[in-house]
Amino acid sequence: MADAGASMTLATISLIGFALMAGFYLTTLNALWTLVSVTVTAVLVSQLLRKLRRRDALTERRVCVLVLGDIGRSPRMQYHALSLSKHGYSVTFVGFPGTKPHQDVIGDEMITIIPITELKGLQVGPRMVSYVTKVFLQSLQLLLVLLKTDVQSHILMQNPPGLPSIVVTWLVCGLRGSRFIIDWHNYGYTIMALSHGPDHPIVRLAQWYEQLFGRLSSHNLCVTNAMKEDLQNNWNIRATTLYDKPPAIFKETSVDLKHQLFMRLAKTIPQFRVCGERPGDETERTAFTCRDPSDLSVTLTSGRPALLISSTSWTEDEDFSILLKALEDYEGFVKAGASLPSLVCVITGSADLGVCLHKSSSGLDLPMKVVDMFGCCLPVCAIHFYCLHELVKHEENGLIFKDSEELSGQLKSLLWDFPDCEDEGKLGQFRRNLRASGRQRWDQNWDQNVLPLLTAP
Repeated sequence: MADAGASMTLATISLIGFALMAGFYLTTLNALWTLVSVTVTAVLVSQLLRKLRRRDALTERRVCVLVLGDIGRSPRMQYHALSLSKHGYSVTFVGFPGTKPHQDVIGDEMITIIPITELKGLQVGPRMVSYVTKVFLQSLQLLLVLLKTDVQSHILMQNPPGLPSIVVTWLVCGLRGSRFIIDWHNYGYTIMALSHGPDHPIVRLAQWYEQLFGRLSSHNLCVTNAMKEDLQNNWNIRATTLYDKPPAIFKETSVDLKHQLFMRLAKTIPQFRVCGERPGDETERTAFTCRDPSDLSVTLTSGRPALLISSTSWTEDEDFSILLKALEDYEGFVKAGASLPSLVCVITGSADLGVCLHKSSSGLDLPMKVVDMFGCCLPVCAIHFYCLHELVKHEENGLIFKDSEELSGQLKSLLWDFPDCEDEGKLGQFRRNLRASGRQRWDQNWDQNVLPLLTAP
């Protein structure tokens, strides 16, 4: 039904275009033809608007979630889609295919994923021409995709990237009578400035575009109070703060599950294997855990290394040289005789300590990786930026550092006499604080802040 409606819509748009061109030509003849062309155009426009705004009994229970990026790398938008589904909304999820989305999203019958292609501009000529043609083609594709769907009560769009999705979404919402919600994760122009510099013409144009068209939304969400204040004070945009919270799938990992993971990793990664295995010993061992064959219980080994976890962003606002330099300093502490454990550093998994190097291009968003780590009761060392204190409480659930030297000192203090000090030292205290805080999960947070926007008249 949506495809048929889209065909009729495109036909009507074509007729309007034809009427306008005919009218332009005929107006050179006399006033009668001018009146005829204006009347025909007005009739066609009114018919088009009626078709585009044709609502049914289910319209108010349909929401489009839009991200002009890889759906699988957009966890917050996936959480939006799942929350909408839980409240009985039929969700059209539009974005680029690529990384596999969470299984809960794929298996949800209320969520329909509509893939769009990341288009490229002309590959010849100046870069500006290539960029302009890319924006034009992406706009046209997004416009057609959104017009093909059934009328939605709301379109919830992620920003960034907002070029060209903000203006296209605003246009579609205006044509179809849908309400437009922008979820501000950051500013697109500050991310562009990392590559081009803040004074580049493209960056300034992107800032103007974001500020101008960002004001046209019906509602706005943002990820920190600092961003909420910045939007209000500098762009006169009112927003509701929706902090990233871990969903229920993030929880503290049991020792038994850790052992199962480490056993799988030990098959391919030497650092997870136990050194000096004894012949005939039937005990299941890794470098971190062992399973007693008599009662199958799993315990952490007394001389195990410390497991440090970090993860990479998909943008340039993260400097991993800070971690590498801190690890060099840490090795120097060990060579000098400090009572410190060996370190195994991984990109993801269960760990003793997390490290976050996300700085934020705008200084106004928060690292989702820390949200996920806290959801697993994992203490974190995070690099300082303006609004980080809204998430990481220094000396309460983690530590904040400014450079590699400060990070290496924190690693030394946290891991001194590890694992003997694990329960009594700072690491243990941070874990207990995370457990006791009873941190709010995504579902409760979403119900309090987003659901009222959808149900408001």
